Amino acid sequence: MRILSRALMALTALLPLACSGADAPKYELNQHYKAVRQAQPTADPSKIEVMEVFSYGCPHCMQFEPHLDKWLAKKPADVAFVRLPHTLGAPAGSVRNKAMYTAQMLGVFEPFHRALFGAIHGQGKLMSSVEDVRGLFVQSTGLKAEDFDGAYGGFAVDSRFRIGENAVREMGIASVPTLVVGGKYYVTPRTGGGFPEVIAIAEFLVEQARRERSKSR
Repeated sequence: MRILSRALMALTALLPLACSGADAPKYELNQHYKAVRQAQPTADPSKIEVMEVFSYGCPHCMQFEPHLDKWLAKKPADVAFVRLPHTLGAPAGSVRNKAMYTAQMLGVFEPFHRALFGAIHGQGKLMSSVEDVRGLFVQSTGLKAEDFDGAYGGFAVDSRFRIGENAVREMGIASVPTLVVGGKYYVTPRTGGGFPEVIAIAEFLVEQARRERSKSR
């Protein structure tokens, strides 16, 4: 009897160790995140891509920015982050998104990106015309209006815009903000349960992609 009691006590002592893995977050496909309708190639195949699909006109996207900035400050070296603006079918979205691609091409994305969000959601401006975004572009970046016009009306910006819109349609993304990992899976605040959860699930998907890459080597 004493031998049996000692065995039971030893087994009981080990239980917390055996069950510790159950406390780790576990996320399920179609419950916490979903597969895109059509997988997309990533910009840099050597890295795991995390893409934010967003809209400048979406207040939730503005609210998501601090959470995203915090994650970007500690982003792993093997992860590439890209942004994909979504028009949500609004004509103003086309103007704003082309302006964003213009800022990317001219190397002034960050100041213009933050200024555009601030103008729309902080100052209540529509920013729906080329004149509006041109003025903000000059003010926030220090570049000239002709620099903006030359890039905004060019083939490269129009091509990026069309490719981006097509990618959104092919993936079946209908709401923003959304994070897409590896061009295959996406998570939204609705599927994830909130902004912090979106980041956590994206990290989970990055680790999942990392394991899959190590197995294929």
